[in-house]
Amino acid sequence: MHITLAPMEGVVDHLMRDMLTQVGGFDLCVTEFVRVVEQLLPKKVFYRLCPELHNQGYTPSGVPVKVQLLGQHGQWLAENAQRAVELGSHGIDLNFGCPAKTVNKSKGGAVLLKDPDSIFQIVQAVREAVPGEQVVSAKMRLGFEDKSLAIENALAIQEAGADSIVIHARTKVEGYKPPAYWDWIAKIKQVVNVPIVANGEIWNHQDARLCQSQSRCQNLMIGRGALALPNLARVIKTNEAHMPWDQVRALLIQYSGYELYGQKGKYYPNRVKQWFGYLSREYSQAQELFLRIRALRESEAILEQIKQ
Repeated sequence: MHITLAPMEGVVDHLMRDMLTQVGGFDLCVTEFVRVVEQLLPKKVFYRLCPELHNQGYTPSGVPVKVQLLGQHGQWLAENAQRAVELGSHGIDLNFGCPAKTVNKSKGGAVLLKDPDSIFQIVQAVREAVPGEQVVSAKMRLGFEDKSLAIENALAIQEAGADSIVIHARTKVEGYKPPAYWDWIAKIKQVVNVPIVANGEIWNHQDARLCQSQSRCQNLMIGRGALALPNLARVIKTNEAHMPWDQVRALLIQYSGYELYGQKGKYYPNRVKQWFGYLSREYSQAQELFLRIRALRESEAILEQIKQ
């Protein structure tokens, strides 16, 4: 079984990737998307979103990282894909799943699922531009408003030369509301020959097994679940116990050190509160602590509350 840490814009940055891969269980990480419009982006953009490129594309604990690109112009995506792999990205992932309105308005992310021909052209351009030994993957949802083009989109990705597909088992309109329609991944898998990775609504060992059974996929991608339960990847692989709160609190203190003394210190209050929102699903202590820090704006004051 292969488990990938999902890209989550504004949430799973290199600090979170570092920490969660230290906890263990992950085989691959995918970055937050690099937005490509009509230019070859400077190297500093890739280094900012994927500092692991300074380490040959690995997290400090040795997990490979793949850069994800988002955009609508095949040729510009292809040129930026070349740059990403030259800088050390372990392959390229293409985003056809982002549900954000601002992204969809500019014809990026999930809105492309309305147009399988555009998806084919984008994937084909990137596949032709990237060396053959580099994996080109695509992340898609089951559709935009409905699932009527789900199989057609997956076939377009395959026929354009992608090596694998990650499928978030909901449409854009369904967003993140339960349930995830894992059985739809199995329908796609009957028609598509490239490896498929299942994604969506995996919070514990039981969810993972049910997803594998219904989707007919062994390999999984997890995102929000890993933020709610930091050792979720290991829980899925070995059915080990859920990480106790004391260990989670130690991670929060470690993360606070990263944030406070790194380049993103000014974002720390919002970022850590956001993480508490996910942790509250699994830990009542996180909910109680969140109530204490909710009104605080000073980073040091928040950290003091976490340490108590």
